[in-house]
Amino acid sequence: MDIRKVKKLIELLEESDIAEIEIREGEESVRITCGHPAPVAMQPVAAAPVAQPVAVPPAAFAAPAAPAAPAPAAASDLPPGEIVKSIMVGTFYRSAAPGTPPFAEVGKTVTKGDTLCIIEAMKIMNPIEAEFSGTVQAILVNDGEPVEFDQPLFVIEP
Repeated sequence: MDIRKVKKLIELLEESDIAEIEIREGEESVRITCGHPAPVAMQPVAAAPVAQPVAVPPAAFAAPAAPAAPAPAAASDLPPGEIVKSIMVGTFYRSAAPGTPPFAEVGKTVTKGDTLCIIEAMKIMNPIEAEFSGTVQAILVNDGEPVEFDQPLFVIEP
């Protein structure tokens, strides 16, 4: 890959709100991560024309979700505690793989740095860690559901 292209990509990242970008040309690839505090949204940058994606219903790929209570409608409906929010847009997973125990359960005590869930974004699995220690009071998203940036995921009571 041409170093001028890499330099141009770095300049584009510095001028935008994009925190990370990965480009592949044939067998070569480059990933550039910028020091932004939290990614706003992943925006793909194409080096060459790309065919339009075909719409496929999400149900065709989703594993059967474990039954869970629907998310509360308003912040006043949430139990007391600190809210852990999504740092990116992606798909929420409670466990590392189908059939494995979830990282966090309601009533479970977690410590700062413990993995609470995984958010898949652009085929990259991103662990979301507890920002503080406490007891999980609520899990606000069902396994396999899409999440938005800054969406509440967990309530943890310190």
